[in-house]
Amino acid sequence: MWKSGVIALLAAAVFSPCMAHADEFEQGMNTMWEVLWHQSGTPTRLVRWEQDIKVRVYGTNVAAHKQHALTALRAAAGEAGVKVIDVTDRPDAAQLANVSIEITPDAALSDNQPCETRLNFRTEDKLDSVTMQMRDSEERRCAYHESMHVMGVRGHPDGETVLSYFTTHTEGLLPLDKAMLRAWYSPRARGGMTPFEFLPIMADELVKLMPDRNLAKLERDRFLTDTIQQMQAFADGQGDVPAIVKRCGKVTPEAVHYGRMEMSYFLAVAFQKGTTAPQDIALAERWLQRAADMGSRPAQARLGAGGFNAAAGSN
Repeated sequence: MWKSGVIALLAAAVFSPCMAHADEFEQGMNTMWEVLWHQSGTPTRLVRWEQDIKVRVYGTNVAAHKQHALTALRAAAGEAGVKVIDVTDRPDAAQLANVSIEITPDAALSDNQPCETRLNFRTEDKLDSVTMQMRDSEERRCAYHESMHVMGVRGHPDGETVLSYFTTHTEGLLPLDKAMLRAWYSPRARGGMTPFEFLPIMADELVKLMPDRNLAKLERDRFLTDTIQQMQAFADGQGDVPAIVKRCGKVTPEAVHYGRMEMSYFLAVAFQKGTTAPQDIALAERWLQRAADMGSRPAQARLGAGGFNAAAGSN
């Protein structure tokens, strides 16, 4: 999930845990928001591990890369509170592992995508297994980036994170990465959460990094309000596509349509539950109808069951 050959226009500065300015907080919030978007340009639900990670490292020149790959994965899993068990040397490793890390020959992957992680799940709430591939010559550059993906964090946001295509920092997690993982695996979070249910949890982790938390809370609330307004315009087909969508190299008109449909349903849930947005059942029903009209099966099922009023609190 890494694009090579991308040159940053500005050198990335280290993201300080003691951010002092509102614009820095806003940049951090933009990064938190964008991590909830898939590289196809569509918003996603929260998906994460509900079991220990059993990892197998294999392939080309494994001896040179295994320890570094495991260190990166354990760093990410440690922030999440997920246990990592190395099963590489077990005779049944291929069957036992739920995370497979393959070091490939350099010719096996393209120059534009020298490493890739695929998340496998039956339902969009918990991970069943993950496969990762990294070129022999790119493992050190890719390991922390891909380990964030292994934990379920799918986006490629702009900002001070190893997930950014533009980062110059590849050795170790940055403060924003750690905050994302702590939020992702917070007791307040659960698999299957919509972006608007989960965004306030990530925002609260960012607030904790700020020296003036009261000011940060005001900035957080302003950002959440603005984001709801922007996403209503986007979902309604009136607003421009989000910046993260513009930067994604895999975005198609079909993906934008799907993104608007998904966002309509996520807005319905937000207004129904009062998460990120004020609770407004009438507005929730309007967005639910729009999502259903665009082809959303969850929205159609909900309308068939009588809408949100029929079962308050359900997704």
